Amino acid sequence: MTQNYLALDLGASGGRAIIGRFDGDRLTLEEVHRFANGPIQVPHAGGSSLHWDALDLFTQIKAGIAKAVQCCEPGLVSAGLDTWGVDFGLLDAGDALLGNPYHYRDSRTDGMIEETCRRVPRAEIFGETGIQFMQLNTVIQLVAMTAQGDPTLGIAKTLLMMPDLLNFWLTGRKVSEYTIASTSQLLDARSRDWARDLAGRLGLPTDIYPAIVEPGTVLGPLLPWVAEETGVRDLVVVAVGSHDTASAVAAVPAQGEDYAYLSSGTWSLMGVAAREPVINETTLEYNFTNEGGVGGTIRLLKNITGLWVIQESRRAWARDGESLSWDEITQCAAAAPAFTALFDVDAPDFLAPGDMPQRIREYAARTGQPAPDGVGDVARVVLESLALKYRWTLERMDRMMGRRIPTLHIVGGGTQNRLLSQFAANATGRTVVAGPIEATAVGNILMQMQAVGAIGSLDEGREIVRRSFNVEVFEPKDTAAWDDAYARFTALLA
Repeated sequence: MTQNYLALDLGASGGRAIIGRFDGDRLTLEEVHRFANGPIQVPHAGGSSLHWDALDLFTQIKAGIAKAVQCCEPGLVSAGLDTWGVDFGLLDAGDALLGNPYHYRDSRTDGMIEETCRRVPRAEIFGETGIQFMQLNTVIQLVAMTAQGDPTLGIAKTLLMMPDLLNFWLTGRKVSEYTIASTSQLLDARSRDWARDLAGRLGLPTDIYPAIVEPGTVLGPLLPWVAEETGVRDLVVVAVGSHDTASAVAAVPAQGEDYAYLSSGTWSLMGVAAREPVINETTLEYNFTNEGGVGGTIRLLKNITGLWVIQESRRAWARDGESLSWDEITQCAAAAPAFTALFDVDAPDFLAPGDMPQRIREYAARTGQPAPDGVGDVARVVLESLALKYRWTLERMDRMMGRRIPTLHIVGGGTQNRLLSQFAANATGRTVVAGPIEATAVGNILMQMQAVGAIGSLDEGREIVRRSFNVEVFEPKDTAAWDDAYARFTALLA
């Protein structure tokens, strides 16, 4: 009998409800609900701030459950929810939400890495958490709240990461799933529990962090009123790899361990699976991170700004009256001249929303390069620069692992851009295996299946992925030209 599972996958630009149907051999997917997500700018005294609309997200999740129930016979076995990392909600003593959660691109964290490292030295923070320093990290957001005198922390009784908050509203259970908690830079990488002493030294509350649960934990049934509103009975909610990258990595259709992965979307997350956190001077120097993975693994990886720059560029072109599909943008990029200008996708210039084509032109002028003009030129510059950052990251991963990693598995929505996959192969000089597209939903579903006993291990789940979804292989081309471009790129980084 076919078993039906529901993946609730919330990304930084949109969310989906996807049914996974497993017939005992293969897994098929059906999207039943899609909705937009993104930052909402809210005015306040002295300016504005960026937030998530948490109440609308919860409304859309319930709508997704309701639609899935209508599409499933004999019904749903379970549901699992994943989101982006680092952001959180604060609850008061009565479990009421203390305002809409902030968006990680809000400017309140500008300069707050320096303030955080003034309170506790950078090496000591990394030595305990193993997490790379990014101004969007949860711990940096919390330090910003204390530095700016935000009174909310004095009222808060519970901090819940975004998927934990939404799971709490679904089930009434207040816990934090391990993979999402690890993105906070407030989790002890070795003990896998909250680094409360570190929080205290940073001037943060030490008692607002809930119990940690492992991915694959059954949280329980829907609250009665949620079950009634959605029309579902006997549905259990599973804490999957609640960080969307953890779920995506779970679906990488690799065999063995000699590969790197890249989860490609708004963010590009490149890494390898490790059994223990790798915390040393090299990982600190390269600003790599040790995030929690499923199945007792550590995701030793680098967070790279991904398709965010091209997404924002597309919005800028639309505002100027040029509405283009993704395929049209890619075709323009393929026809544009190669390597006119290059830039660091992780430069601070490109963190906040805004006119990315103009920012790229300003970066090019500042670094003595020709300024790209027009959709094709800008899009090609973005894709080439992104592929070269992949090479820079992968070379440092080689050094940390003590060997050259021959294969890069790319999963996620970014695999739909075949030009970027080919550029990644060209830039890195490695074989690229692209797919599946819906890796996050697939990994989410695999963890549900493991939680309810439908499969016995993640290896078994990955074998199902290999049977169920096609992949495309890209081999390197034009490597000499890419080597020359890489020399220019590394000079820019230096």
